[in-house]
Amino acid sequence: MESKPTETSSSKMFGGYNKRYKHYSPTLGCSMNFHIYFPPPPSPSHKLPVLYWLSGLTCTDENFIAKSGAQRVASSEGIALVTPDTSPRGLNVEGEADSWDFGVGAGFYLNATQEKWKNWRMYDYVVKELPKLLTENFPQLDPSRASIFGHSMGGHGALTIYLKNLDKYKSVSAFAPIVNPINCAWGQKAFTNYLGGNKADWEDYDATCLISKFTDVSATILIDQGEDDKFLHDQQLLPHKFEEACRKANVPLLLRLQPGYDHSYYFIATFIDDHILHHSQALKL
Repeated sequence: MESKPTETSSSKMFGGYNKRYKHYSPTLGCSMNFHIYFPPPPSPSHKLPVLYWLSGLTCTDENFIAKSGAQRVASSEGIALVTPDTSPRGLNVEGEADSWDFGVGAGFYLNATQEKWKNWRMYDYVVKELPKLLTENFPQLDPSRASIFGHSMGGHGALTIYLKNLDKYKSVSAFAPIVNPINCAWGQKAFTNYLGGNKADWEDYDATCLISKFTDVSATILIDQGEDDKFLHDQQLLPHKFEEACRKANVPLLLRLQPGYDHSYYFIATFIDDHILHHSQALKL
């Protein structure tokens, strides 16, 4: 069963449109929402490159569209923004909504291997199902020219997905990503439940572990991290572990520590233009 996406809302912005769609996802076994910001196309036949945004814990497909201000530069650069949700919803798995950092709104962009959480396959949804859906239903998009970025849990998702699919994405960036989840409380909780107790399996979804395997990264990885981020001080994000791994693997990384900024969308909105321009450069090569 695969349903075509149905448009559920549309708002004009910077000459383009924020459009929300609903569809049934065979990968996740439930109905899902996603947003696309379509910039005004330069010409009717012009196909737009795609920039995927992966949101963080507790978010839906709406937070980024409403709060980031990304559309201004996406419009001028001619880039479509695609924002999926952060987990399956409405499956009513026991315990799925018991905590904010696991289950609903906390898919961690992986493919769960534990039977109870078998529908939590956000990795396949983002990497396989969504690009196919875009190709089949939106002729104005060119999903073969794609980049990916995200925030916090979504930054973790963007980095791991990029590193494992260097043929599919031109560039990656992240805001305050969880870069070493096997060594932080958020990651340990999620991975134990989704992937089981074998920690070797966890490394497949840890950017700091993966970087040593994918040393043919040529595009610079951009990361912005607020220095006043509560979760940085709580040892959930661990950017310096990733920085050290990149240095050892000789992978180009631009890690910018931003004084005074926290973990919020105020921080994201401040630096979003730099990230879109970072991806625009890669998408136009």
